[in-house]
Amino acid sequence: MDSVIPSAPAKSTKVDFDWADPFALDNQLSSEDRLVRDTAKAYAEDKLAPRVIEAFREEKTDTAIFSEMGELGLLGITVDEKYGGVGASHVTYGLVAREIEKIDSGYSQCCPFSPL
Repeated sequence: MDSVIPSAPAKSTKVDFDWADPFALDNQLSSEDRLVRDTAKAYAEDKLAPRVIEAFREEKTDTAIFSEMGELGLLGITVDEKYGGVGASHVTYGLVAREIEKIDSGYSQCCPFSPL
């Protein structure tokens, strides 16, 4: 009868899981994509959030928001440059929309279309 010799258990390679980025998207982005995303995030958190709360309370829209987003290149982001847009990819648009949507989803809907 052949005896079975137990082998040592396989070494476990622990992979750290990042709940904030489960698909390691950040590692797949270009430096330009990250720059645009970070710009949108900073604007959304610092400038948009306080004004959205006030606008909701007062039932009005601050139209300066659209001009500011345009100046940052966040509007018309997928529109070709020859038509006044930024000419960025749809991935870049998705990154911008995600950051703006964290504050108010309504404002993110103008990003791909309106090169003001």
